[in-house]
Amino acid sequence: MKKLLLIRHAKAVHDNAYDDFERPLKPSGIKDAEFMAEKLLHEGIKPQILVTSPALRTAATADIFSEFLSLPKSIEDKRIYEASRLTLLNIINGLDNKYDFIGLVGHNPTVEDITYYFTSQMPEFPTCAVVLIEFDFDEWGAISSGTGKLRWYGRPD
Repeated sequence: MKKLLLIRHAKAVHDNAYDDFERPLKPSGIKDAEFMAEKLLHEGIKPQILVTSPALRTAATADIFSEFLSLPKSIEDKRIYEASRLTLLNIINGLDNKYDFIGLVGHNPTVEDITYYFTSQMPEFPTCAVVLIEFDFDEWGAISSGTGKLRWYGRPD
C-alpha cells in the first residue's frame, strides 16, 4: 500500500518586491505550518520523506514539516512549481518505490486538482491544508484516476 500526504504551502507574502518564486512565508504562514505539523505528529501521520517545489514558500513549508516530524531534508523537484495535473501525476508515478509513504508540498490549484483526480472528493484547500490519500498498490507507477481513498484531512484553524 502506498500513502501520499499532499500539503499546500503555507501563507506567503503578496508583495511586488518579490518575484513569485521568491515569496517568503508570512509570520501567520509559519505559525500555520507549525500548527499543521504538530497536528500530524499528534495524529501519528509521518511520511518517510517529503518532496517539494523549490519555490521559497513551499521549501520553507517543507522545512518546517521536516523539522517537526524529524524527517530528512526534503527533496526538491522543480517540476512541481507551476505543474499541471498531468505533470504532478508523472512526478508521483515516478516516485521511488522504496518509500511507501511520501509527502509532497506543492501549489494550488494543482494540489486540489490532483486530490480530486485521485479520490473524486474536493475538500477545501486553503494554504497549509493537508490530505492523506491511500492507494491499494505497491508501486507508485500504478496510481491513476480514482484509485485513491481520502483517509485524513486537516487545515489550520
